[in-house]
Parts: sequence; structure tokens; C-alpha cells
Amino acid sequence: MIATMETLTKQQKSDIRLIGKFVEVYCAGKHGTVERSAFILPENLGERMVCCECASFMGYAVSKRLKCPLEAEKPSCKHCRIHCYAREQREKVREIMAYSGRKLMLRGRLDYVWHYFF
Repeated sequence: MIATMETLTKQQKSDIRLIGKFVEVYCAGKHGTVERSAFILPENLGERMVCCECASFMGYAVSKRLKCPLEAEKPSCKHCRIHCYAREQREKVREIMAYSGRKLMLRGRLDYVWHYFF
């Protein structure tokens, strides 16, 4: 589990839940036969069943979201002027978002895709 600030803002909670869902969908689709374990999200936001590789990425993504300096006017990460993620992780999150976005759209979860684009 990641050490967090005193309390998370509503936007931070929403973003952490969202990346958790996207990574879980990606992991289930791309790493289907790999053993998964629970990744506990901070502040009782639930847990996601992901493989070791995806859990490592989730830890990275959550820690970066918690440290984001643009809380007041936070754009979506792809439109951000400050790139918190290292180049390799930026490519990984693009892959995760593209894969999971398509999967969730096919399942009727347009609210997740709406967040991605706006």
C-alpha cells in the first residue's frame, strides 16, 4: 500500500479509482494466465486484482497522482504541460488507456472513456 497525504481530494480519489479500473481491465486482457493478487488502493478506495508487473505500475501511477502539483487546474495527463511519468511509463499508460478504453466502451462504460478524452 502507498503512503498517502492526510486526505485525498475528490478528484484524486476519482483518478485513482479510474487508473485502477483501467489497469485491472488491461491486466485481465493482456496477462490472462498470470497469477494475480490484490492491489489495495489508498484511503479505502478498494482493491484491484492485478499481476505483479501491473501492481508495480499501479504503485507508480498512484504515487505520481498523489504528488501531482496541478491539483487546482488538473488537466488529463495526456494534455498536461508537466509530464510526471518517465518516458517508459508514459508509453505504458498510453497502451493501458487505449486497450482498456476500447474494452470498457464495448461493455458500455462510456463514463470511463469520457474521463479519458475530457
